[in-house]
Amino acid sequence: MTKYSCVNCNKTYVIQVTRWKCDCGGLLNLLPSQSKQENDRWTSDRSIWRYVSSMVGRENLKGWQSITLGEGQTPLLKLDEAEPNTFVKVDFMMPTLSFKDRGAVVLVALAKQLGVKKMIADSSGNAGTALAAYSARAGIDCDVYVSADTSPGKMAQIEAHGANIKAIKGTREEVAAAAQLAVAEEQVFYASHVYNPYFFEGTKTYAFEVYEQLGKAPDAVLIPVGNGTLLLGAYYGFKALLEAKLINHMPKIIAIQAEKCAPLAKAFEKQELIAKSVVNEGTFAEGIAIAAPARSKQILEAVRDTKGTFITIAEDEILVARKMLAAKGFYVEITSAINYAGYIKYATTKDEVIVIPLCGAGIKSPT
Repeated sequence: MTKYSCVNCNKTYVIQVTRWKCDCGGLLNLLPSQSKQENDRWTSDRSIWRYVSSMVGRENLKGWQSITLGEGQTPLLKLDEAEPNTFVKVDFMMPTLSFKDRGAVVLVALAKQLGVKKMIADSSGNAGTALAAYSARAGIDCDVYVSADTSPGKMAQIEAHGANIKAIKGTREEVAAAAQLAVAEEQVFYASHVYNPYFFEGTKTYAFEVYEQLGKAPDAVLIPVGNGTLLLGAYYGFKALLEAKLINHMPKIIAIQAEKCAPLAKAFEKQELIAKSVVNEGTFAEGIAIAAPARSKQILEAVRDTKGTFITIAEDEILVARKMLAAKGFYVEITSAINYAGYIKYATTKDEVIVIPLCGAGIKSPT
């Protein structure tokens, strides 16, 4: 039986509705049961559920068929003919128009099997829209805590799926604190894409798809990072592939942050193990504007383990990159444009195979 395990004190817990952190305050990972990941038994399903045999804790995800919206298996395309070794993974071609569907559907599948009647989430926007959609499909009531400054398009999408919006005036951290207080008061399921490790079982399918589409591991993956949901998922996915001897090397993780909110990049530069909280000075990249990432230790370890690095991007570079991507046919939300800005700054070799995620659709941004 899979259990939760504290990253600090190693205490284990049975997976249940109200458990989302250790009694010591530590974050939780999944402690696998005796059954191993089965990378050689992937199904023919054309969604992330092709890889359900490789998901830790899959015994708690048996009802996924009634929840899935066909998420995953997004295109991997050449950036353009002039750069044949650079690929974009078009993850905005998801049911709710962002990569967050990968983790959200897994989290809601878990909630349904646990018998959850109501869940609470906090989000900068995309995770909230994804959780709102899948909770609606599962028949689970959902409150989504967001900043009052969240893009109107994302707010409208959350509301359209029937979730209750709780708009908080304050920082992203204050939004999370308000949600956690409500979880404690109501004793309901905390559908956190940061705290609940099941979310990463969904985002690691990003790595599996890249591997199958390329037929090998890329040399580098450029990934935007705020709370690290895609970065850690990709890391865990490629690590599983390496352990299964399906690939022969780990791709370098090149993590991208906005200059105006870059706690992880600063910690990496100073060779610190944990990122110190910073002041979010305000960035167009709202989706990664996380001043105090809860899983900073794991994120920094992942980048270092792959011999990767961090790149920070100025605000004007983000806007320029968005226009450049649109000129190539890819209309992305402003946060997602930071990935291409990072690629432009990244010192590459002509033989290096690179994959860049296009995380969210342009219609999600106000302009």
